[in-house]
Amino acid sequence: MANKQTNKNKSNFKNPIKGKPKFTFNIYWIYIAVFVFLGIMFFTDNGDSKINREIQWEKLQQVLLKKDYSKITVVNKEFAEVYIKPDAIKSDSLYNDLKPKSGFLGTQTNTKEGFYVYKFVEFSQFREQLKDIENQWIARDTIGVESEVKKSEIISSRRIIFSPETRKNFWGESLSFILPFVILIVIWIVFFRMMRGGNSSSGGGGIGGGIFNVGKSKAKLYDKENDVKTTFEDVAGLEGAKLEVMEIVDFLKNPKKYTDLGGKIPKGALLVGPPGTGKTLLAKAVAGEAKVPFFSLSGSDFVEMFVGVGASRVRDLFKTAKEKAPCIIFIDEIDAIGRARGKNLASGSNDERENTLNQLLTEMDGFGTNAGVIILAATNRADVLDKALLRAGRFDRQIHVDLPDLEERKAIFKVHTKNLKYDKKSVDIEFLAKQTPGFSGADIANVCNESALIAARHNKKLIGKQDFLDAVDRIIGGLEKKNKVIAPNEKKTIAYHEAGHASVSWMLEHASPLVKVTIVPRGQALGAAWYLPEERQITTKSQLMHEMISLLGGRAAEDIVFGEVSTGALNDLERTTKMAYSMVAYYGLNEKIGNISYYDSTGQSEYGFTKPFSEKTAESIDNEIHKMIEEAYQKAKEILTTNIEKLDKLAMQLVEKEVIFREDLELIFGKRPFENVEESANNNTNSNIEENKTDSNTISEEEIN
Repeated sequence: MANKQTNKNKSNFKNPIKGKPKFTFNIYWIYIAVFVFLGIMFFTDNGDSKINREIQWEKLQQVLLKKDYSKITVVNKEFAEVYIKPDAIKSDSLYNDLKPKSGFLGTQTNTKEGFYVYKFVEFSQFREQLKDIENQWIARDTIGVESEVKKSEIISSRRIIFSPETRKNFWGESLSFILPFVILIVIWIVFFRMMRGGNSSSGGGGIGGGIFNVGKSKAKLYDKENDVKTTFEDVAGLEGAKLEVMEIVDFLKNPKKYTDLGGKIPKGALLVGPPGTGKTLLAKAVAGEAKVPFFSLSGSDFVEMFVGVGASRVRDLFKTAKEKAPCIIFIDEIDAIGRARGKNLASGSNDERENTLNQLLTEMDGFGTNAGVIILAATNRADVLDKALLRAGRFDRQIHVDLPDLEERKAIFKVHTKNLKYDKKSVDIEFLAKQTPGFSGADIANVCNESALIAARHNKKLIGKQDFLDAVDRIIGGLEKKNKVIAPNEKKTIAYHEAGHASVSWMLEHASPLVKVTIVPRGQALGAAWYLPEERQITTKSQLMHEMISLLGGRAAEDIVFGEVSTGALNDLERTTKMAYSMVAYYGLNEKIGNISYYDSTGQSEYGFTKPFSEKTAESIDNEIHKMIEEAYQKAKEILTTNIEKLDKLAMQLVEKEVIFREDLELIFGKRPFENVEESANNNTNSNIEENKTDSNTISEEEIN
């Protein structure tokens, strides 16, 4: 044990010569130098030990009349220094302010003589004041003198002699000369540091920060010194995607196994999928598993206001990558630079982006070789990418990272609940997976985190089953607003609206079965209904029609009960209209329009600004959509009219309880007639939410399919 500890200490020892820190310039040194300079200037006395005091004319007049001065020096015609005789300073109390005082530790300052400083406004005025003193002397000394010769001698001897002196201020002149240069140097250094973007280690500038290395790549390098701890074990689900990227990692680790058979490593792989499905996490796992240099950056890192910078950064990135090959380059959100070229040529804003894309295409598969450099990229907008970027030899394969299914959601829940303190007896991971259909990995992570926050808010020691369910409801519908004031008539309208949805969906075979209904405001919605939709891969026309009928059940209930409708069905109408338009114009599910689809799956806007059909066809599409929606609306009204008494009971229970569950509907409507079909479907189903007009969730074409 002792030897091991000694070796450990030796391994941690740094050579004092090799480990000596490099000299680095710091701008604060400039500030310190300036302060030291100013301190020397203001706190030094040029070796002058004389005591001086400023004096007013009244006191100076007494000094002159008593003739206690030894000399007068007029400096630069700005002020006068009146030197006092040392004997006068010692004997006369008038000059106490010039007498030496006790200094440090009781010692006295040795001074040869002191002087007063008299600051006059103008030199001519000072000269007149001195003449007044001279006249006073003459008048005093000529009293009783009758001889003219004697008077002239007295007058000539009573002149105040002063010596003019031109004195230069060394520090003032030096400062006035040096200070502008110092200020310019400081400004230049500050500006230089700002352009450089600061220290690369500070995170502000990094590689490529600032104007002087603006063309450098901003990619962050992960190597042996900056290991990524994420591995494939941390990536739950995504089994198909993991197999494909693991093949790339395996090639980097064991290239001989593939090259012996004549195989070549793919140049690049594109991760495609909705937001939050784990594309970036998968790339991090590749970095953690590959154990080779891994360059990570975003597509927007190539974008700069200067012309040619994006292409320069691409060249610098690949140059650095070739030096460290074999390695991986990961470009997140590549659609920032990879959009299809040739669009919006009227404005020059896209020229720089297209130049960057052209350089990227050249580097990926040009005349030069990039042996050992693999490109990984991620996007949720693969439909807008340039076709040249997706061809073989550049991104050889597209790895689709889709929303997780039931089994994958179970695996993701296990990963994110690993560090949670939850009640393992009441919380069933499989149950939670069924409660979250259509959730991405990021959504599930949010559910786990939100459940912990809810449990902590209620001062619980463990996270319970209800905390997870409340977290799901919170993420789907928003926060409950029980304190929101709703008028009684509005509350009744909302209750009938939600009861209409629940009643119609209960009576239709292909509609999603209900889980619970609430009229408690949640988020921006005034009411909500949770369903158990079947996770389908394809959807039939009858299934879509039943969904439309269920969506219109709320408005139909308002129409039947109150004789008028409200604005609460805005979201229902929006979803119904989009669904009907998709059935007619995209899926070919309308007999009159026929087996025709006007959907542009490429996303390249190939149809431009014109419709892909004539005005006559557009009119027919509008008519068929209106006909389809009206048919669904009448069917909803028919179902509710037949079960009006049950609708009233359900609405009254909602007004009273505010939240009702599936069991309450069974007491009113009885068992669903499609229960056997439901049981087989429920193995792969989960709860979803449908809300009123203020809900922002809408059905997309992908969800319809």
